[in-house]
Amino acid sequence: MTDIIKLLPDHVANQIAAGEVVQRPASVVKELMENAIDAGATTVKLIVKDGGKALIQVVDDGMGMSETDARLSFERHATSKISSAQDLFNLHTKGFRGEALASIAAIAHVDMQTRTETNEVGVHIKIEGSKIVSQEVVATPQGTSISVKNLFFNIPARRNFLKSNQVELRHITDEFHRVALVHPNIEFHFYNNGSEIFNLPKGKPRQRIAHIFGSRMENRLVPVSEETEVVKISGFICKPEFAKKSRGEQFFFANDRFIKSPYLHHAVVAAFEGLIKPDTYPGYFIYLEVDPSSIDINIHPTKTEVKFDDENTLYAILRSTIKHSLGQFNVAPVLDFDHNPNLDTPYAYKEKGAILPKVTVDATFNPFQERERKSGGGFQRTSSKGWENLYEGLDQEVDTDNFSSVAIESDSDAQGTLYDDGVGEHMATTFQLRRKFVVSTVKSGMLVIHQNRAHERILFEKFLGEITVKEGVSQQLLFPLELTFNPQELGILREIKDSLTNIGFAFESLEEETVKLTGVPLMVPESGIGTVLDRLIADYAEGFNEGTVSQAEVLAKVLSKNLAVKTGELLDQESQLALVNNLFACKEPTLSPFQKLTYTIISEGDIDKKFS
Repeated sequence: MTDIIKLLPDHVANQIAAGEVVQRPASVVKELMENAIDAGATTVKLIVKDGGKALIQVVDDGMGMSETDARLSFERHATSKISSAQDLFNLHTKGFRGEALASIAAIAHVDMQTRTETNEVGVHIKIEGSKIVSQEVVATPQGTSISVKNLFFNIPARRNFLKSNQVELRHITDEFHRVALVHPNIEFHFYNNGSEIFNLPKGKPRQRIAHIFGSRMENRLVPVSEETEVVKISGFICKPEFAKKSRGEQFFFANDRFIKSPYLHHAVVAAFEGLIKPDTYPGYFIYLEVDPSSIDINIHPTKTEVKFDDENTLYAILRSTIKHSLGQFNVAPVLDFDHNPNLDTPYAYKEKGAILPKVTVDATFNPFQERERKSGGGFQRTSSKGWENLYEGLDQEVDTDNFSSVAIESDSDAQGTLYDDGVGEHMATTFQLRRKFVVSTVKSGMLVIHQNRAHERILFEKFLGEITVKEGVSQQLLFPLELTFNPQELGILREIKDSLTNIGFAFESLEEETVKLTGVPLMVPESGIGTVLDRLIADYAEGFNEGTVSQAEVLAKVLSKNLAVKTGELLDQESQLALVNNLFACKEPTLSPFQKLTYTIISEGDIDKKFS
């Protein structure tokens, strides 16, 4: 029997490894930016085109590489970060596996220029699919510039699975945030299709958060600080009243590295228990410093999944630290059972002195003296004269000829109301059950409609038609309304501005962090415009990541979800009838936009079985 096991060529092994390391353009951004930080850069520039599909370029002013190091950096398991297995337990750098550049070069066109401080000229290397096309000397500034073009050019199946440019750009922006937030001492620049998105100067962590998420974020932050033998905790949490429905502002960093930890996230949510609504999530930016030997980050090539030696202790410390910060800065109510509230001085009387109370005495009061009753007090005895008038006319005979004019409910009418399938138009045909269902009668039995899901279906088809046909009606505001958003939220608003205009929103301007509205759709209350747009942006970002067919469909879904009648709202008779009629006028009345049942029919036979 011949031997069948053989060693794979390097370019094939690199393509296999690239499947784990490079999942989408954002993965390339993460690896290249982390390499720039490990190189000691003070300024990092990120340049992206077409959502990273056409170009991803990272330019830094770090230490650079020599000609030999530049050539060797594209080999598998070649790294300057570690030299032995023992170094895995004392990591202080972002990368250490030596797989990133080799994986990227295997599935893209890579162009690298680099120079060290001691060399007068640098080296320029071009690689296409793990094959070195050229290597030459070039004049370049100190540092490294790596350009990655035509990602997945030799793996068309992977390229076809990439999302739209807007979705890929959103993932790249998330990775940029994760790197920039943990390194406020480094200057970052982010360019997309020739326009600058972020220009982050050096500063403190609080300033970096405000530069990324907008100036209004600075007033929402509450500092968190605790140092123990196990962990050192620092960072910020957002005040409970600013909790959002999305998970966009939750960041954990362990030893200057972004991590994902559902267990620690639960500790934060537990600390906010009773202060936020059940379906909302608090924002936080928490930095953890632990002993490198007590954390294992070599679980997955992305290095976001980690394991701690003592997670239970870390959970308890983190939860108590956040609770302490909420109480210390008067964000959470504090109960003091030993405190007597009767001893508190009201603010209005704080500066006033004590005044001797005055007692007034009526010296002429005589308890034995009879006083006249006032006409307005107590019960008064009325005269009984004229009581005979109450019984006038009783002795008259009843006119039997005009008896038909007297309205008397007949048995047949009562039976018709209970058992007739068709109810008259003048009578109520619906009623609301527990402010959740609308119940009506049909020929086959009883119709039960879920009011929230039914209204979602009605609004979904209405908005979808308005976005497509551009027939939305706008309600003009008396004064323009100004709202503030962070750059990422403004990007989403610019992306969906045309669709929102078709629905009825009228924008005067979309400037930096400020949006001016002059009109809104008829069904959006003026007092809730800010809340609706916040939810719209958050839900749209999550919904579009799911790969839904079109932007119009996602936007119609999000608007219908936020503007539909909620469970618990009281509907009058007219609204109930309108809900039933509008639902069955829809093209697909059976299911909501989120593929949930909108109504059910309980047949007469099922009702009979209950009584058998």
